[in-house]
Amino acid sequence: MTLSNGWFFWALLSAVFAALTAIFAKVGIRGVDSDLATLVRTGIILVVLSAFVWFTGKWTNPLTLSSKTWLFLGLSGLATGASWVCYFRALQVGNATQVAPIDKLSLVLVAIFAVVFLDERPDTREWVGIAMVAGGVLVLALKR
Repeated sequence: MTLSNGWFFWALLSAVFAALTAIFAKVGIRGVDSDLATLVRTGIILVVLSAFVWFTGKWTNPLTLSSKTWLFLGLSGLATGASWVCYFRALQVGNATQVAPIDKLSLVLVAIFAVVFLDERPDTREWVGIAMVAGGVLVLALKR
């Protein structure tokens, strides 16, 4: 595993923040409608990320982006929003230790979608790992 391009560091931080998201959200949605909670969280993300982009000097005119970029970023945004609404609703009615593992089934789906739509070809070792994740999700999802 080559870590020279920094992807592993950022992916690990993503996992840490995703884990904290589940914990903070579970506490934050107590007594609040999950859709309203998702809206509040999204507003905070918009403000913080806008400030980050601005202060790091990465702001450019988004109207100069290609129509293909707008289309796929738009679709990604819609999928993210749908994911968040479903995730918060699941957290509101289930335990974080139940919801988060099922949510991570997305790893398996990403692998399948990447093969179908992006022509990526995971090797045997990677498929074994993906199958292990799928198995872990099933074990966690089964009733005790």
